[in-house]
Amino acid sequence: MDRGKMKRLEKAGWTVGTVAQFVDLTKVEEALVGIKAALAEELRRTRMRGRLTQAELAKRMGSSQSRVAKMEAGHPSVSLDLLVHGLLVAGATRRDIASVIGKASLPTA
Repeated sequence: MDRGKMKRLEKAGWTVGTVAQFVDLTKVEEALVGIKAALAEELRRTRMRGRLTQAELAKRMGSSQSRVAKMEAGHPSVSLDLLVHGLLVAGATRRDIASVIGKASLPTA
């Protein structure tokens, strides 16, 4: 958010902060959320690069299309290992996955 807008909101009595502050996440929780979101987005990109539908990827994984949709949306019920499994099945390499995790938006000290 630009500084001018932030100042106007604060002047009007609003509290401005991050989502992590709003829901009171620890730095570790915030890091996990960032990694999960990055992996979910990469799953969608990898699937699309491979010209796979969600149903096709689901079949290869032994899962359902709705589960793949939840994976790509970063649904809370989706585990990190399921995201990694989906990425590998979709054609990502371990190096690709490591790169995504390394570039994920992580909290600062």
